[in-house]
Amino acid sequence: MFFGVTSRSARGISAAVALLAIGAVGCADAIDSAKAGAKKAVRTRSVFSLAPGDCYNPNSGATESEEFSVEIVPCEEAHEGQVVGEFDIEGEKEYPGDDGATAIADKQCPAVSQKFVSDTWAIPEGVDLFYYYPTSESWKTGDRAVSCAYAKESGTFSGSLANKSLTADQAAYLKGSNAVYEALWNNQPEAEQPEDDLAGYKKQAKAVSEALNTHLTALKGVEQPQTVKLRSQLTETAEAWEDAASAGNVDDFYIAYDLGFTGIDPTKTVAARKELKLATTVPADDAEVWAG
Repeated sequence: MFFGVTSRSARGISAAVALLAIGAVGCADAIDSAKAGAKKAVRTRSVFSLAPGDCYNPNSGATESEEFSVEIVPCEEAHEGQVVGEFDIEGEKEYPGDDGATAIADKQCPAVSQKFVSDTWAIPEGVDLFYYYPTSESWKTGDRAVSCAYAKESGTFSGSLANKSLTADQAAYLKGSNAVYEALWNNQPEAEQPEDDLAGYKKQAKAVSEALNTHLTALKGVEQPQTVKLRSQLTETAEAWEDAASAGNVDDFYIAYDLGFTGIDPTKTVAARKELKLATTVPADDAEVWAG
């Protein structure tokens, strides 16, 4: 969120005045242009007022920039982003700085957004998770809000990303699957190699194994053939992660981790997803990670 959003009113007035003045001289092209400007002015809102579900275009024309206001548009129209969740930064007496604020948003936005978009595989290509967060100036005014949004850096997309009605089997699968990958990435140690932080990597492995076991419990209620097959494969994968979590040395950890990481390769879930009538195209970022 950014301080100094009073420019919205000035923009609205100037657009309306331009429409009246140009209309008087009867220039059709200018009238159309002015009408478009007036329409945008009416739709312009402060970034402070963004709410989950809002589809918008950043007035700066960029997804990564300081934003004072955005143009709110109907979701069926082409737009650059949609707000999919929000939360307040808590437990910080002082402004955490850009790095601190982005670290908080990086950690919380993926989980917050899942309440709005359960199946990230269904998100259009090129649409990624972004967020608006407080600046040092807006923090002084009491701003603590972070708005999480899926947006395109280039181009637009149409339609709302909101969850469609899910069957019980779809909901059970997505809840467990999302939790597994959330456990993996949210517990990723800063050290690049297990040799430098074996305890941290074992902690990550424990979190993944626990998430997998919860996922497996939920999948017991899904009796579709490909999902049953996936559950059997994930049972072995969960054991590998448990072995990694209890490894006595780096070599044992590597052996178990390799089996566990390979076992949660997203491509292995495509058949079950197809059976459950969920999206089946592996997101490009995930495909790249497991292809490497």
